[in-house]
Amino acid sequence: MNAETFRVSVQPGKTYLLRIVNAALNDEHFFKIANHELTVVAVDACYTKPYKTDVLFMAPGQTADVLFTANQPVGRYYMAARAYSTQQSGFFDNTTTTAILEYLGHNLSTTPILPNLPFYNDTATVTKFSNGLRSLASKEHPVEVPQKINESIISTVGLGLLPCKPGQTCGGPNGTRVTASMNNISFVLPTIALLQAAYFGINGVFTTDFPVNPPVVFNYTGQNIPRSLWAPIYGTKLKVVEYNCTVQMVFQATNIFVADNHPMHLHGYSFYVVGQGFGNYNPETDPLKFNLVDPPKRNTVGVPVNGWTAIRFKADNPGVWFVHCHLDDHLSWGLNMAFLVKNGPGYLATLEPPPPDLPWC
Repeated sequence: MNAETFRVSVQPGKTYLLRIVNAALNDEHFFKIANHELTVVAVDACYTKPYKTDVLFMAPGQTADVLFTANQPVGRYYMAARAYSTQQSGFFDNTTTTAILEYLGHNLSTTPILPNLPFYNDTATVTKFSNGLRSLASKEHPVEVPQKINESIISTVGLGLLPCKPGQTCGGPNGTRVTASMNNISFVLPTIALLQAAYFGINGVFTTDFPVNPPVVFNYTGQNIPRSLWAPIYGTKLKVVEYNCTVQMVFQATNIFVADNHPMHLHGYSFYVVGQGFGNYNPETDPLKFNLVDPPKRNTVGVPVNGWTAIRFKADNPGVWFVHCHLDDHLSWGLNMAFLVKNGPGYLATLEPPPPDLPWC
């Protein structure tokens, strides 16, 4: 604690709303307020059934609206956050960041109470928190999760290794370059904007052949995956979908190089998280356990380490929309793809032209 530590004053007995965002680049976080219960009422700007917990888990880009009541003895309490990681300690910032919750009338000499945060690799706590979130599914806030699917996509998400280019120094093992990919495609950012190329019909910027299934079926989460599967190919591949198409996308994590938790973000939409699990996704049995009644609605969702996550959404927003891992390193290594959603009928379902003074990329 020092003079620059952020402090917030609270009045005993009052209930407060905290709006929290994980603005980190590469760290998922646990968050607690010492001795205080939290009630989650929204995530990613979508209402949830009130969920009582003493700890939040948030990936980069995720937000939470949380209620708490100042019902503890007058004093000072730390608000604290610490990274969650499935990697070995030392490969990430394992420090704790803090702010102080101060009750009006507290003794200035009182030492703040520090919360007992989960251990850095406490996947069980992450899973419990994620499974506890549910949409309101009320008359005022109905759930509109697609029941019938027009486009079904299964995509691996994970890391890989490629040879270092001649004349370069790379940070991977044995001089290799660490990469990331979806369905074995390591995304290459073009020099011309994707939306610009799509709108004006500029050829050679991207292709529309993103694979809807892994190109090679293997034990994605197994040990000792053959090295022949570690090297993705480069490409700028999009998936075209019709307007109002209902999409199901399953993110399947892999154990290539190192397994990790991947927070996947979709631009332009919120989606329903209908299922999650560990191990390899089974398209025959796992959908039978999907929550199609009150699944949480988000725009960023974590894919469990050596596991999978299934989302559904309705493609009613025309344009080009990125899907990417919200860990900045993984994004820059190529863990991306994009949807090209076609125009629908009428003005309101059609992408507007750019203004005449918009600078070209």
